[in-house]
Amino acid sequence: MNSVSLIGRLTADPELRHTTSDIATTRFSIAVDRNFVKQGEERQADFISIVAWRQTAEFICKYFTKGRRIAITGRIQTGSYTDRDGNKRYTFDVVADNVEFCDSKQDSSSGSGSSRNSSQQQRTYRQEPAPAAPSYSSGDNGDFMEMPGDEDLPF
Repeated sequence: MNSVSLIGRLTADPELRHTTSDIATTRFSIAVDRNFVKQGEERQADFISIVAWRQTAEFICKYFTKGRRIAITGRIQTGSYTDRDGNKRYTFDVVADNVEFCDSKQDSSSGSGSSRNSSQQQRTYRQEPAPAAPSYSSGDNGDFMEMPGDEDLPF
């Protein structure tokens, strides 16, 4: 199965282009923070190349700008080509099948570097609010059982 899910920030404003047969496309990259930080160092990020086609490309270029958080689901696509010097080069892209907003309306209007007008920004957030996360603060210690020592665990 070839499936990818990513959440990251756009590294530049995406630009809408069209193929010779008039199919909309865009290519951009996102910075995805790594889950771990080495002691004494800053958090590292991976920069991942994304390609989107047709309505997905149009949607991204219309509503996303540099610095915005984006959730992408898609698939990995690899390829190769020969450069001007005759060296074989390999490409690795994520083809976006679905994208979603990850920052709030408040986050987007306060310093994301957006050059879009406010009426466009307001239209982008007319999605149903996410359901509230369940709260586990009301549980008591009687709900839990003490685990045996590590030596008894099967892993």
